[in-house]
Amino acid sequence: FWKQKLCINTPKCRLQLLFFAFPTFVETVQWYPHDTGMFISSSFDKTMKVWDTETLKPAEIFQFVENVYCHQMSPIARKHSLIAVGTKNPKVQLCDLKSGSCIQVLQGHRGEVLSVKWSPRYEYILATASTDSSVRLWDVRRASGSLFTLDQFNGDPSKSSSEAANTAHNGRVNGLCFTGDGLFLLTTGTDDRMRLWETATGKNTLVNYGKVVNESRKGLKFAVSQGCSLEFAFVPCGSSVAVYAVHSGELVTMLKGHYSNVDCCEFHPDYQELYSGGKDSNILAWIPTPRPPDIEEEQDSKKVCLSVIFL
Repeated sequence: FWKQKLCINTPKCRLQLLFFAFPTFVETVQWYPHDTGMFISSSFDKTMKVWDTETLKPAEIFQFVENVYCHQMSPIARKHSLIAVGTKNPKVQLCDLKSGSCIQVLQGHRGEVLSVKWSPRYEYILATASTDSSVRLWDVRRASGSLFTLDQFNGDPSKSSSEAANTAHNGRVNGLCFTGDGLFLLTTGTDDRMRLWETATGKNTLVNYGKVVNESRKGLKFAVSQGCSLEFAFVPCGSSVAVYAVHSGELVTMLKGHYSNVDCCEFHPDYQELYSGGKDSNILAWIPTPRPPDIEEEQDSKKVCLSVIFL
């Protein structure tokens, strides 16, 4: 079962500090992947700020011409310190944390870039999603453009019109998430579809998730479980979180606890916990509980993540 563990807006959880860093919407916040000495935030005020955790003051500020929708630093990179940034401009910008400047531009999209994600397997591989209905995979060491553009029809001309060729969705693509091993990429679009792709080939696996309601005009921040034999996707859906089996497409359950729309989900692989944040100003923590003994799996499949079901 998945049950609500904690609501982080109650007397049990005390707010340590509140500081106002931006005059407008903050879209993305990320810890520095290698320690907690700093974190990075980006906003509609056209900036991305690198914060010193101890002083809570910006150590670096990157200025952009357009609103910033998303950013991400690679969780595994050891040979570079690049931050990928998606803005209202179609060009994806790569900012170097060491030099404090934008050192590279990735060109190919024709619309706003709503989501960027680095591969958890290869430190130079980046996925980007845009309002132009496309998803591109890049090797940022190459200067010749993207590796490939994902095609929902897998190159079959009989199933696609010329306008739909090389599109991942029939609408804005506003969500990206790699599986923990980096072998697959999940995408979401405003066509109310979620798709699973092989990252090595760009092939659409054609897993059917049914209708995945998605009305977000900005990035959809969903999550995938890690460290489990079975992988699950946690997708905001109104005031609930929809839980899908990644490789079968089954809608396993809907997690209900928020009083307003859910904005984001994040999975903690070490604690096997899910965190969801909503417009009701609550952050909910969800944890799995074991099945009752009478419905345990057989001995050869008794693994932690196989012995949970969802409420």
